[in-house]
Amino acid sequence: MTELGVMAYPDLSPMSEIKKYLRLASKYGFTRVTSSMLSVEGTNQEIITYFTELNQAAHELGMKVSLDVNTNFLKRFNQSYDNLSLFHEIKCDILRLDGSYGAEDDYIMTQNPYGIQIEMNATSSNVEKEIAYFHEKKVRANQLCLCHNAYPQRYTGLKWADFLEKNHRLKQYGYKIAAIVSSQAPNTHGIWGAEDGLPTVERLRDLPIDLQMRMILATGDVDDILIGNAYAAEEELKAMAEAVRPPRLIEDSPVFAQIKAYGPLLPKFGPCKRLKVILEKGITPIERENLLDLIPQLDNGDSSEWIWRSRSGRLINKNRPIPPRSYAGEYFPIGSVVIVNDANRHYSGEIQIVKIPILNDGKRNLIAKLAPYEEQMLELINNGDLVEFLEYSEY
Repeated sequence: MTELGVMAYPDLSPMSEIKKYLRLASKYGFTRVTSSMLSVEGTNQEIITYFTELNQAAHELGMKVSLDVNTNFLKRFNQSYDNLSLFHEIKCDILRLDGSYGAEDDYIMTQNPYGIQIEMNATSSNVEKEIAYFHEKKVRANQLCLCHNAYPQRYTGLKWADFLEKNHRLKQYGYKIAAIVSSQAPNTHGIWGAEDGLPTVERLRDLPIDLQMRMILATGDVDDILIGNAYAAEEELKAMAEAVRPPRLIEDSPVFAQIKAYGPLLPKFGPCKRLKVILEKGITPIERENLLDLIPQLDNGDSSEWIWRSRSGRLINKNRPIPPRSYAGEYFPIGSVVIVNDANRHYSGEIQIVKIPILNDGKRNLIAKLAPYEEQMLELINNGDLVEFLEYSEY
């Protein structure tokens, strides 16, 4: 199950505002908060008092806390890889290592008697070698997790291809991986100024926050998503929560009986991925129902390069009229969402997404178009993946 989280910056915002943000995030099902103990100035006792209060506030909301430290910080507080008693006292859940003692000593940290989970930097160049060592030493999943870096400077985030490749290699070891997305809300803050957001992946920096998240999760190798900059807008938190809610049960589908009649199809279903669409003004109630309410929607894998194709609507459309509707264009452009109409009765009700422009032959009605940037999400939908269409609204 995907966990959502936020980041708090005690050096940039008062505790009262951070607590308010945590309450809002918790309202939408966020269960993690990350902060850095390196960022708070003061005496040792003042720093301990501050994070004790932060941890308590998060725990009262049912949120786990990850605190960023390095070896110099641990030394300052008389802590080390074999002594994490202070973090137990302040009730820290996850300790993120900004730096390393080396694989053998980091392994000892994972075996601490307090159940504090150790978080490694998934972006580090040597992390795979260290994770392989931990796996060989049988470090359990509840003792170790990974999280990528975030990049405040524009054009410095990770390459998408490198991000995918690294996660795919790391995922084989079975530890949870988190990545960071960026709020588009005005006047956000974060490390090193962060005027241009705080994502892990550069190509995602300016996309709507829920699309950033859906694209990352669609790769199948990332488990959790954190918002890098603060404070995300409530509408963004709500959109993220909506995008990770559990999919509707296939057994509740009006075509479930017909699907079962086709044989052992159910085990072939892939994960549920969500696409946002802008509905056409002339869409009929039947067309709208076929698009937004009918489950499952999926491409069986035998479509051409021109379209993504879901046959499910055909199964309930025997006595449901979809009369042809005129469309002025000679071609349906990329991103058009169409439904086969009664001019091709055998296929009537079938939902298709145009991937290469197709001729308007009068046998399809335009019912929607992909929302801005959603074509990038379409690229991540594989054969057999369940697809749920969400009506687009700006936030």
